[in-house]
Amino acid sequence: MSSISLVVVAPVFEDGAIASTFCRDLREALGPDVYVVLVDDGSVESEVHSSAISGAGLRGVVIHLRRNLGHQRAIATGLNYAADKMPDARVVVMDSDGEDIPATAPALLRSLADGSVDVAVAERKNRHESLVFKAFYAFYKVIFTLLCGRRITFGNFMAVTPAGARVLAAMPELWVHVASSVLLSRLRVAYAPIDRGQRYGGRSKMNFSSLVLHGVRALMVFSEDVLVRVCILCAAVAATSLALMGLAVVLKAIGFATPGWFSVALGILLLVLLQTGTLTLMTLVLSGVARVSSLAAVDYRTLIREVDEVHGQTPG
Repeated sequence: MSSISLVVVAPVFEDGAIASTFCRDLREALGPDVYVVLVDDGSVESEVHSSAISGAGLRGVVIHLRRNLGHQRAIATGLNYAADKMPDARVVVMDSDGEDIPATAPALLRSLADGSVDVAVAERKNRHESLVFKAFYAFYKVIFTLLCGRRITFGNFMAVTPAGARVLAAMPELWVHVASSVLLSRLRVAYAPIDRGQRYGGRSKMNFSSLVLHGVRALMVFSEDVLVRVCILCAAVAATSLALMGLAVVLKAIGFATPGWFSVALGILLLVLLQTGTLTLMTLVLSGVARVSSLAAVDYRTLIREVDEVHGQTPG
């Protein structure tokens, strides 16, 4: 596979019917030399077949996972496969449902051309989601910035240099959240404003709970930063509570307090202090658990059930 210079990694789950459309659009946008890695994330009702790639006249593989691992781990598997089998190729990571438009991939690749960028990510200009989704997404970005000290304005649609792909593939955090791993990697990132497309068909498999979990996993990658910021906040609240408790004692001692005021104020401040200590302890424990689980080594090959390789043919 040393002759391959461009690889597209795309996860697919129960959308085998749209994979053919996606591959045809890839050929039109990137030419016949692009190598496609479709990761079938444990589909049961609508598996991806190698004909989706061969019918578009492209080369590639369909990686069938042993079970459904989720969107992020499917991408991590494909990226590890590409970095392992084609270490000298540029890699484009994108969804296969049409929301990441294949025709916009060249814009990301152009950002890698001068050698000063390791990863080019798509920063969305226009979205087709509902107002409720946009509101929650804006809220999520604010929370992420407050807890992690970083801005996250992109998703999985990105182009990566060969060296960048090898760095990301070596990161255990990639199996938790792809976009957060890019921020953590210290690779040189360029942002390209790109519109989000509409799905080829069907409905998204992501529900509200899945989206919330996706956001929580983004925070897990920066668990140490979150821990520091939460501990600083808890320390500030605890110090304020102690100061107010001291003030309450002084006011009581000099007789500047109404009946019952001192016991109520002291009880509330003591409760705040105890809750702050409990929150700090819970944050320490959860941060340690999250950090240990995110650093667990993963051998992508153990997750693969079967690999169907396509050598390409004239499109029908």
